[in-house]
Amino acid sequence: MTQASPKAQSAQIVGKVEYREGDGANLVIRPGAVKVQTGLNDVTLSWEDEGTRGSTAIPLNDFKRFVAEGKIKLAA
Repeated sequence: MTQASPKAQSAQIVGKVEYREGDGANLVIRPGAVKVQTGLNDVTLSWEDEGTRGSTAIPLNDFKRFVAEGKIKLAA
C-alpha cells in the first residue's frame, strides 16, 4: 500500500491559533498568510514574519477545529 503525498495549500490565520513547542508555553501564530501541508495525522503550518520564517506541526484534529471555528480560512 502506498501513502498519499501530503496535500499543500494556502490559508489565512484570522483568529487566535496557538501551538506548543515541546513542553513549553503556548505560542500564537500571527495573523496572515500561511502555507498548509496536510499529512495523515498532522498539519504543518509555515509562514514568514518580517523576514523570519516559522513553522510548526499541529495535530490534524486541532487544525480541523481551528478551521471549523473560523480561525483559519483556507484558500478557495
